[in-house]
Amino acid sequence: MTLALSTEQAFAQGGNRLCFVHPDHTDRCIKVRRPDFTLEDLRRKKGFPKSLLPLSRFDDNREEFEVISDLVTRHGEAVYSLISRCYGFEETNLGPGLVLELVRDADGKISQTLKAQIWFEGYTPDCEVAVNRFCEQWRALQIPSRDLLLHNLLVQKNSEGKVSRIVAIDGLGSPNIIPFYLLPNALRAAKVERKLANLEQRIEQTLAKKARGESPGFHGMATAHSPRDNHKG
Repeated sequence: MTLALSTEQAFAQGGNRLCFVHPDHTDRCIKVRRPDFTLEDLRRKKGFPKSLLPLSRFDDNREEFEVISDLVTRHGEAVYSLISRCYGFEETNLGPGLVLELVRDADGKISQTLKAQIWFEGYTPDCEVAVNRFCEQWRALQIPSRDLLLHNLLVQKNSEGKVSRIVAIDGLGSPNIIPFYLLPNALRAAKVERKLANLEQRIEQTLAKKARGESPGFHGMATAHSPRDNHKG
């Protein structure tokens, strides 16, 4: 059965994808490519030599599915404490849709981003503990990723309203030509450590910006589980 989606129903939009609550499963979301931005458009934006790659290499849904599948093969269920559970593809009237866990708090609300959490509620002790736990697990499993941006991380809260889990909803995989797991272990570890250090720096920068009374910017300030990837999408 083909799922009927309307662009007006998307609860979030990234640079290349739209995100919907799954019509049949309120605990899942479905990501589809934006109909106004083709793979050809995306490839044209890339510089040499990436502009020579086949179109399939620019399909974010395909890449995300392959990366998550590989992570689950390597690490099993443990990886789902850090990333959204993936349910594969379903056909929609807007093209193939990648179905993923829709991260919700214990009260049923869609979890907000780490950026929004820090900005509106502060870097509370429970949030800091959850971030530290996330970093420890990310380091132990050596998850390949692009930059860990605050608007691509969600904070899931328990029945007491405390942050219990940090979930990466975008930015998985390595942009390098050489596959991440073919790199020497020391180099993999260094790459992961650099991403985690950058995450800590972004948290500090957000706190400093808030203290100065500056604007946080648009990205990640709405409560949402989405691609949120105007930079990549």
